[in-house]
Amino acid sequence: MRPPVFVIEGLTKEYGTGEAAVRALRGIDLEILDGELLVLLGPSGSGKSTLLNVVGGLDRPTSGSVRFRGADLADMTDVQLTRYRRDHVGFVFQFYNLMPSLTARENVELVTEIAPDPMSPDEALELVGLGGRTEHFPSQLSGGEQQRVAIARAVAKRPTVLFCDEPTGALDSDTGRAVLRVLKDVNEELGTTVLIVTHAAATAGMADRVIRFADGGIRAVAENAMKRDPEDIEW
Repeated sequence: MRPPVFVIEGLTKEYGTGEAAVRALRGIDLEILDGELLVLLGPSGSGKSTLLNVVGGLDRPTSGSVRFRGADLADMTDVQLTRYRRDHVGFVFQFYNLMPSLTARENVELVTEIAPDPMSPDEALELVGLGGRTEHFPSQLSGGEQQRVAIARAVAKRPTVLFCDEPTGALDSDTGRAVLRVLKDVNEELGTTVLIVTHAAATAGMADRVIRFADGGIRAVAENAMKRDPEDIEW
C-alpha cells in the first residue's frame, strides 16, 4: 500500500459572505497516495479546480485541513506556502502560459534557476519528446508542443506532485492523447504523483483512481483495475 502524500479532512471553501456566499467545496475527505495518477472528474463548477488550487497552495481553505506529509497547508505562512510550491509542486494549465519571447529551453530555465535540485532544461525537454525543438519559440510550435514545453517546465524541478488543470482542453483528440502519454510517462518514470482535473470522461481510463465531483463534493471514488494507454482512449 502506497503511503499518502496528502490527507484531506473536512475541507471547505467559500467565496463571498452571507446569502451571496458560494460554497465551492463542501467537506472533502480524501487521501492522495504517493506516486499515483489520479483523475478528478466532473462538470464545470463542480469544485474540482478549487480543490486543486487549495491542495496546490494557490488558495487557502475556509475550514478543514490539507496535510502534506504531515504538515497542514492551512497553518503555513505565505512564505512557507511559497516554499512549498517552489520545492514540491508543478502546475500545468489548459493554456500554456509560455513566455513568447523565450525559446522552449529558456521557458524551462525560468523554473530550473529557482529550484533546489532541478534537472537540466534539455533533459526535461527530452523527457517530453522535444529534444529537437529546444531553440524554437512558442509561435513556432504547435499547441501540443507548447503544452509539452509547459509540462517540461513543470517537471524540470522534480516536483513531488504535478497538478494538471484541463491539460488537454485546448487540444484536438490526437494531440490530447500525446499530452496524456507524456503525463503517464512522467508518473511512471519519475514516480511523480499526478492529479489531472478534467471534464473529459475518457481521460479516466488511464488513471489509478477516479474521483467524481458534483456540487462541491465527492460523489464517487473508483479504483481503475484495467488502466488503459492514452493511445487507446476514445474521445
